[in-house]
Amino acid sequence: MARKPLLLGLDIGSSSIKLVQLKETKKGRAQLINFGVAPLPPEAIVDGALMNSTAIVEAIQSLTSSLKIKKKHVTISVSGHSVIIKKINIPLMTEEELEESIQWEAEQYIPFDINDVNIDVQILNPNPNDAGQMEVLLVAAKKDIINDYTAVTQEAGLQPMVVDVDAFAVMNAFEANYSMPEDETIVLLNIGASVININVVANGIATFTRDISMGGNQYTEEIQKQLNVSYDEAEALKLGGDLGADSDSVVPQEVESVIQNVSQTLAAEIQRSLDFYAATSVDAQFGKIFVSGGTGKIPALVKTIESKVAVPVEVMDPFRNIEINEKHFDPAYLRDIAPMAAVSVGLGLRRVGDK
Repeated sequence: MARKPLLLGLDIGSSSIKLVQLKETKKGRAQLINFGVAPLPPEAIVDGALMNSTAIVEAIQSLTSSLKIKKKHVTISVSGHSVIIKKINIPLMTEEELEESIQWEAEQYIPFDINDVNIDVQILNPNPNDAGQMEVLLVAAKKDIINDYTAVTQEAGLQPMVVDVDAFAVMNAFEANYSMPEDETIVLLNIGASVININVVANGIATFTRDISMGGNQYTEEIQKQLNVSYDEAEALKLGGDLGADSDSVVPQEVESVIQNVSQTLAAEIQRSLDFYAATSVDAQFGKIFVSGGTGKIPALVKTIESKVAVPVEVMDPFRNIEINEKHFDPAYLRDIAPMAAVSVGLGLRRVGDK
């Protein structure tokens, strides 16, 4: 049977929309056909909730028209407090039995009303342990958040076929570009504008995920407050730019000091989550941390995480193993944009009906 085509990857992030189109080559590799980013106004999305649907719809439409996208079928993703991911042990059963009983099993683990969430489940170890138990990964997402994201996507003229989770989309992108270490525990950190997704992957399986409501916006807000500049000026300073001729009042050391302080705060939060995992797990030796997300472009943060957690940190390249025609894409631009493309690339590797 012919494999179904890859879907468009649409990453609706809190500071920008990313859209990627990949196609599978005859050799089975992914090839980049289209990629674009459209910024969103501040506060368009707050804590995962869509506050300005009109701006989001317009941003998606401007991307699809500027990239001349003809395809309509997309994968979207959600993250944050409305998503619960848990690894649970349940009695050994077939996939059919699991599908039937998962609502009841899930009720014990989910802090929301079971009628308010969509649930999916994946068996992790087909070979059960001695107690006749098997490990499954349980994912629940609130229906209202899925409905909101689906609605803006449809309003923009696209058709969502799969709803994924940011942390798993990054893992998908990682698997396609790096060889997944089989006997090592790695950490995938996706640091966006307002959420940090943490995914600890042991022996190729996601064993611990957590979303922290912090991110690149912390830098922008702190620079605005400390240096008394506008949001746009703070954004430029955060990414190492300057304010041109009017920049006499802002000294680079002041910006550096703010960036250093915020980096310490974010790194401390990440370390707390990893310490929690380490305290409750046998495979707690981290081999490496891979960072993605737009905020991963801040060098001070990457260095701070490395020194705080005492584990080597690498910025992930979601285009590393993807075929790219350099006549169509500027390699320097893709290198610069790569950290923020991880979720959309992971979503663009999905097909209808896959797990």
